Order: sequence, then structure tokens, then C-alpha cells
Amino acid sequence: MTKYVIIGGVAGGMSAATRLRRLQEDAQIIVFEKGPHVSFANCGLPYYLGQEITDRDDLLVQTPAKLKARFDLDVRENTAVIAIDPAAQTVTVQAGSKTYTESYDDLILSPGAKPVVPAIPGLTGAANVFTLRNIPDMDQIDSYLHQAAPQTAVVIGAGAIGLEMAESLQKRGLKVSIVEAGSHVFPALDEEMAAPLVTSLKAHGVAVHLHDGVKEVHEQAVVLSSGTSLPADMILVSVGVRPETTLAQAAGLTLGVTGGIAVDDRYQTSAPHVYAVGDAIEVTNQVSKQPALIALASPANRQGRQVADVLSGVKTANRGSIGTAIVRVFDQVAATTGLSEAQARALGLKFAVAHISGKNHAAYYPNAQALWLKVIFAPDSGVIYGAQAVGPDGVDKRIDVLATAIKGQLTVFDLPELELTYAPPFGVAKDPVNMLGYVASNIALGLSHTLQWHELDAALAQGKQLLDVREPDEYAQGHFSAAKNLPLDQLRAHLDDLDPHQDYIVSCQTGLRSYLAERLLRGHGFHVQNLDGAYSLYQQVRDDLITTD
Repeated sequence: MTKYVIIGGVAGGMSAATRLRRLQEDAQIIVFEKGPHVSFANCGLPYYLGQEITDRDDLLVQTPAKLKARFDLDVRENTAVIAIDPAAQTVTVQAGSKTYTESYDDLILSPGAKPVVPAIPGLTGAANVFTLRNIPDMDQIDSYLHQAAPQTAVVIGAGAIGLEMAESLQKRGLKVSIVEAGSHVFPALDEEMAAPLVTSLKAHGVAVHLHDGVKEVHEQAVVLSSGTSLPADMILVSVGVRPETTLAQAAGLTLGVTGGIAVDDRYQTSAPHVYAVGDAIEVTNQVSKQPALIALASPANRQGRQVADVLSGVKTANRGSIGTAIVRVFDQVAATTGLSEAQARALGLKFAVAHISGKNHAAYYPNAQALWLKVIFAPDSGVIYGAQAVGPDGVDKRIDVLATAIKGQLTVFDLPELELTYAPPFGVAKDPVNMLGYVASNIALGLSHTLQWHELDAALAQGKQLLDVREPDEYAQGHFSAAKNLPLDQLRAHLDDLDPHQDYIVSCQTGLRSYLAERLLRGHGFHVQNLDGAYSLYQQVRDDLITTD
């Protein structure tokens, strides 16, 4: 009988344990969990604190008793493994005041990740400072909200947990400020795609401080690098996580360049009979082919199942991850998969970008809402490097399709061929994903030459002329100060007014009419670029070139 020891439960560890039992009925399986809950819904914690989830027990996915009854698992909660001896194939275990040794035939590490707490003066040890990673953290925050009745909160870090907690604390009646040292919230997105999240935060009364770090923490106040002082009856630190590798390092296991536990395509570490999965391991980003840390629930669950397959002789392989994530911020949803534009640029990839604005379902069906899609792709082959979406509804569906396309090695040329469900309440006959493929294909084929929002300033400085092809009433509501209004339907009649030696940029509201203008002008020999995403995308991010004069 093979004896398996698993360190850590939740996504990776429990997926491994239950899959092992399904494949090996006669195995002995022991799961050590240092906390009080071996199987809980980690991603649901902010929603309990925001009182959307009202029953705490709903977060407890499984208990040791249930796991014993159904899977015959020996689950030991509140029991910490404090040392690993790979040579002897034993672990040292501490449960309260008791310390003992447990042997194993194969060991699976699933210790997860731990919150990063920056070295900010006054932060460590303050009674009103919290992180959120597990149910005890959640309980501590909930107790503080009830007993201390804070009126103000500062959230440090605008990643997914920071954003979710900013919303949850606002719903609990607190006046919330969120601080992000970077240029935008939800750093997995590119700046322009994150802009609607900031708009939503501000619309709901959350103060947003970008390009600003925390200098120091005083009693009930957070002082920013800019000198701004924010009232803070409570502080939530959410600046990211790092792999929990304490045990692995002490046991002499090799770490990867990212700081995660190095594993091979069978999830084996540098030590025989020792495997690792979940947030603690270094993976290969399937798009960039580079080492990466991807601390997400879906990959951890998959890895747990796969390592059990490996140990049971089922053919499988660790192929890496692409990093697909989603967040809701009040009335806006944002999601991403694969590489961002910033990552593609940092990797030195040759890439192109396309944005489109579409509807979540048929425009003529009630309550249709606009969403934005973005794709980053190789301009020669059409290989999809990444995609992003933002809007109030339908974001998850589109990013899930695009994540599947990346995993399936489809290109932008394949996106128009996807046959997606359509009826007026659910979609569009030409789905935004299809339209994104059409736009990207036009770019890849050289049928459209686009200019990105962040390139507009430089292009105008070079002497290029901006044409706004919207109708006069749209133009009057807001336009680029440098733009000349020439409506699309009048463009042919005014070709003689244009200089054939001048380089032009065309813009409309979202990019469709300006593409038509681009093709028209190119057909008459003009040099022209289409402003990708047009006026609507630009004004979400910046207003320096915008006027209503």
C-alpha cells in the first residue's frame, strides 16, 4: 500500500487527495493543514465581508469528517509540518504541544502563497492593519468591523483582492480610499482597459490614488509619498502574494528564478518522491514560454488533479498556464487572459493590438450594454498573445472564449469562424469576439493601419492631421482639440479639400466609422491611419487633448 502525505489543502492539495483516492482505493492518504480549514472557498472571502454571502458555512467546502466518510482521507487540521527530510522520506509534524514524525512514499507540497506585507514604517504590528488570505483573516476583519465600527478604510494595493475589498468595505458603510503605486488599478490589465474600473470606483464614492505609494502609517492615518494624509480607522494590505517556500527551502529543494518551487513536467521537485503544486510553484507561461508565478484557483485545482494522475500512472503533463483572471468592481467587470500589451512589449515581442466596442447582446433587445475587447497578437501569423475585456455584462463569456482560443492555439484569423450562441437576449449575430477577429485580421492583412491611443500625442507632434468623421452633434459633445470634423457620409464630397501630401489620422466614436473612412481615403491614394478604439477609448484614459469648444 502506497502512503501519500500532502502538505496543505484547499485547491491544490485537496484536488490531489481526492483524485488519488479515486484512482487508488488502497492508498493511505494523509493531508496536513496548518490552519483550521482544509477546504474552503478562498475567493469568496471578500463577498462574505461585503455581506453578499450571508452564511459563513457556505464558504466551507468540505470538512475532515465528510472527507473521511466519502474518500477515506486522513485529514489533520491545525497541524503544521515544520520540517521535511527528503533522504529519510519523513516529515516532522507539530500539533499543539505534540511533535512527531510521519513517513511517506510520496510527498505532495501545496503550501500556497502568503500575503506580501511591505516594510512601511508604522505598518507592522498596528492593531487596525489586516490582510485577507483565509477564513481566520476574514473572521478577524469581520469582528473588527462589528466591534470597532470603523468609519474610514484605506486599501493598499489595487489588485483583484484590493478592488473586491474596496467594494465590500464601501458596502459595509465605510468611506474607502484605495492606493496604488502603479499607473492603474488591476495591474494585470493595460491602462486603458482598467480606466472604467476607476470610473466605477469614483462613482461609488471610493477615492482612488494612483501613482502614489504609502510612505508611513500613523494611528488612524496613512501618509502617502505625495504627502497626502488619508483617514484610516482600518487598513487592508493587498499588494500581492509570494510563494510559501519556507519548508521547501529548508529541505534544500530548488527554487526557480521567480522564487517559486521549481518542478518538472510531472510536478516533481529537485528531490526524489517530492512533488509540488499550486501557488507555491513556478510554472511556464504557455504564451511567453517564460517562467512565471500564476497564483490562481483554476490552475491550482488542475495541477492537484494532474499530480495525482502522474502518481497513479495516468499519462498527463504539466503544460503550464496562461493566467486568466476576472474581477468585479461595482457595476463593471474586467477580465484578462494571456499576455498584456505591457508584458508583450517587455518581452520584446513583435505585436499588434486591436480594440473593439460591442454589445453584450443584441442592441435592439432591452438593456443592451457596451463592452470593450482588446486583443494582443502577432501581426504576421495572427497568433494570439493575450486578450482583455471590460464592461458591465458579458465580459466573462468573451474572455472565456478567447482563453480557450489561446489554449487551442487558434489565431485571430480563426476568431471570425467561431460559431457562438445567438439569440437576442444572449448575444449578437456577429459576436464581439467575431468582430475582434475581423478587426485584428484586417490589421494583420495590411487592410488597416492603426494608431494606438498612447501614440496619438507623438503622431500629432509629427504633423499628422486628425479627422473626426462623426456627426456634428457628436463632435460638439466632446472631441479632440486638434481634430477637424468631416462626417463620414460627406467625406467623398470633400476629398478635394484634403491634401494628398498630408498624413491623416481618422477617428470616430469607437473605431468602426473611422475604419470605413480609412478604407475610403486609402482607395483615393491618401496616407491614413485609424485611431484604434477612437475617441471613446482615448477619453476613458486621458483628457489632455479633449475639448467641447
